Amino acid sequence: MTVRRERTNIGALRGAAALALVLAAAGCGGSSGGSSPAGNDGRGPITVATGKDLTQTVQRLVADWNLGHPEEKVRLVELPEDGDQARQQLVQNMRIESDAYDVVRLDAVWTAEFAARRWILPLPDGLVDTSSFVPAALETGRYRGRLYAAPWLTGTGVLYYREDLLAEAGVKAPPETWAELRDDCAKVRRTPEGKGVDCYAGQYGKYEGLTVNYSEAVQSAGGEVFDSSGRPQVNSPRAKAGLRFLVDGFKSGTIPRKAVTFKEEEGRRAFQEGRLVFHRNWAYVYALASEKDGSKVAGKFGVAPIPGEGGPGSGTLGGDNLAVSAFSKHQATARDFVAHIVGPAIQKEYGRAQSFPLSLSALYTDPEMIKRYPYLPVLKQGMDKARPRPVVVRYNEVSTAIQEQVTAALTGKKPADRAAEDLQRALAALAD
Repeated sequence: MTVRRERTNIGALRGAAALALVLAAAGCGGSSGGSSPAGNDGRGPITVATGKDLTQTVQRLVADWNLGHPEEKVRLVELPEDGDQARQQLVQNMRIESDAYDVVRLDAVWTAEFAARRWILPLPDGLVDTSSFVPAALETGRYRGRLYAAPWLTGTGVLYYREDLLAEAGVKAPPETWAELRDDCAKVRRTPEGKGVDCYAGQYGKYEGLTVNYSEAVQSAGGEVFDSSGRPQVNSPRAKAGLRFLVDGFKSGTIPRKAVTFKEEEGRRAFQEGRLVFHRNWAYVYALASEKDGSKVAGKFGVAPIPGEGGPGSGTLGGDNLAVSAFSKHQATARDFVAHIVGPAIQKEYGRAQSFPLSLSALYTDPEMIKRYPYLPVLKQGMDKARPRPVVVRYNEVSTAIQEQVTAALTGKKPADRAAEDLQRALAALAD
């Protein structure tokens, strides 16, 4: 799948975490608890709040569950595609102690907030086999030493690239550095096939995806957003170099101006329609871009680690976990459904149908899965080295501050250096 340049080993996918912030959670929630509210540990129909089911695979898995559990049927509710809007909808329901949702799908970085506020319940020991999960993914479900959310989806950002266009331009391998990425695009644009094709895009809309892409740029330049003591470092020379990569990309045309509003799906569609040479996104894109009836690049693209300033870049560990609402009236059924969905048989069935990276370690060495998704071993190596984004109560405030200042830099409202200094002050205030 991925032919690497000779000077770098194919296994060098570095999936370091986006941030290294450690914020105290004391006083933000109270005891982690462990018992269900009186009268709520029952069985019966449940509602699962999840993300958009792009491949309709979850619908099919739920239909199979319902056939075997006629008295405990599951109804799916799809949350908004925008991650920030999805979080807002969940928070609104939890604040009024609504029993509308029994199982909630949480972005990995929401675990601490929902657990600290007693909106979700710790999962009983033995409900799931914790030894079977990718270690970094498992950690995203823990809060104060207890497992509150079962890891379901995980992964790190990867670079999709047009194998056919690079071959026409005489480029033999995907880029490992930002300079190589720019040079490769210039070569592609000099070919008849490359005329009118934009170079590169990730996720730059003002939402969580921008926080991820900014963090990856900082890390891929050798910087860090927070140091190991929890102090922001976004005004360091290396961190500023990461921000300038994004800002200069928009100024030079390496990144098209329209990408300033891109989220995952806008970028995915642009790549799938043949309008990008390179695209940073998650692994779910692989299956959709491979569909012969719906993709102009099916059979024409490859997958590689994201590039960095001086070598392969540093990706962000993403993920979605499943948790049981503290306000569910049928928590026993909810727990059983969570264990069912993240179990080996169902995860493999899910994996056969779509390319979201799943949380079980065994799937990354399974011959059948590797044959279907040849990039899995490289992705697994990256996740083994990755650390999750901070599982902290105030993460949303950190992300909002990053989005505000980085958007100002990308849109030209502030010079990159000034945006970095303003962000340093904002994050320092949150860390105090």
